Amino acid sequence: MPGYYLLRSVTWIVSKMPLRLLYFFSDLMYYPVFYIFRYRRRVVAGNLFNSFPEKSKKELEVIAKKFYHHLCDLFIEMLYFDRMSVEFGKKCVNYKNLELPISYLDKGRNAICLLGHYNNWEWFSTWTLYTNYKFYPVYKKLRNDSFERFYYNLRGRFGAIPLERSDTFKQLYTDHQQKIPTGTAFLFDQTPRASELHHWVEFLNQDTPVILGPEKVAQKLNSVVFFLHSRKIKRGYYEVEVQLITDQAKTCPKFEIVDKCMALLENQIKEQPEFWLWTHKRWKHSRVSDEPLNQS
Repeated sequence: MPGYYLLRSVTWIVSKMPLRLLYFFSDLMYYPVFYIFRYRRRVVAGNLFNSFPEKSKKELEVIAKKFYHHLCDLFIEMLYFDRMSVEFGKKCVNYKNLELPISYLDKGRNAICLLGHYNNWEWFSTWTLYTNYKFYPVYKKLRNDSFERFYYNLRGRFGAIPLERSDTFKQLYTDHQQKIPTGTAFLFDQTPRASELHHWVEFLNQDTPVILGPEKVAQKLNSVVFFLHSRKIKRGYYEVEVQLITDQAKTCPKFEIVDKCMALLENQIKEQPEFWLWTHKRWKHSRVSDEPLNQS
């Protein structure tokens, strides 16, 4: 896998540079990404226009530019994270109340954390620096072998155990049967497959289908469910507040968990919209026809 070793070589070079210099390169990167290559500019503009119809064209342009600056920072931070020291790992993400989920893990409970593609979600696997319990970041396997290996190792930094989406329930059920308390992180704001459009919510002024897998897993295992609310303090520094959704998932009415989490994510995005992943083609399906829409 020459691509993998090339990426690791790049991250070795990056690790020798101070973050302040790396963010200078991020600022330089912004101009070609935004003005020359125009990376997914139509998708971003369409998503913002539909999500914030009350905002003026100028306001939306400001959000878009801030988002692209943040996107370039994410790329730099991804490379830096590959070889990040434990010392900096404990500084870059401040968990305000990690004692809350740990209190449930100490009682043998299984904790499921839902979060969106907001701020730098990859860095939140630094969770493992504060607890010895198993922690699974759930992911979707990539087609490119080099990128798959790179991201698998990246997400496994500091002792996390990346768990492929299709293996999630089997692994968590096995741990549950063996009475092994675990923490699991689900990114729940992706677009469901066309065959899985079973529940819709009003999200950012649009009919939006919701992924139900995390809720189903939580209810089958009667997990404690949390939402991870994050804030960007400054470049390279984030703060995470763990918010309890329910400690008895099995008793929750159908869709209650995902509805609450979608509402919390929406509020988070409205506070600082530039930190959500607007390049994602989130609204590819129509509630009326359930057929993919053209979102180029």
